[in-house]
Amino acid sequence: MIRKLKIYLDTSVISHLDAPDRPDWMADTHKLWELIKDGIYDVALSSVDFLELSRCSEVKQALLAGFLAQIKYQYIDVSGDILSTADRFVDLKILPMKSYLDCQHIAAALHSGCDIVVSWNFKHMVTIDTIRGAKVVTALENFKDIMICSPNMLIQRGFNNDNDAIS
Repeated sequence: MIRKLKIYLDTSVISHLDAPDRPDWMADTHKLWELIKDGIYDVALSSVDFLELSRCSEVKQALLAGFLAQIKYQYIDVSGDILSTADRFVDLKILPMKSYLDCQHIAAALHSGCDIVVSWNFKHMVTIDTIRGAKVVTALENFKDIMICSPNMLIQRGFNNDNDAIS
């Protein structure tokens, strides 16, 4: 059976829909958003995304809410088992406790069956150590393997329509 890739968007992606200080990232995020609106990817967001977005200015929150209204997404409430999986990232020293929200993003993606976590966070999420650590957690917790990448990697893939689905 062929299906679309399911992607989890961490808050940095949504936030870069309005990031005039990073016009290159903002442009790539808008290209990804168009692919999402076109139905190329299935999308998941979590309560952590909305918690972090609530810390933005009211003007930015309103703007980003308008963007979110343009797409379909699965909402994941981060609690219970997801928090236990996030704890594994800290226990295994994949990420420090100060990055616990990042752990929750990855855990939410794992529990919702996502194929890819998409992030602009090159300090904690899109790193070799976190990517390798996620593979350890997937093996220990019996989740399917997950990738972590930046939006620009997905937009390159998204324009190659021969590879839009996986088995």
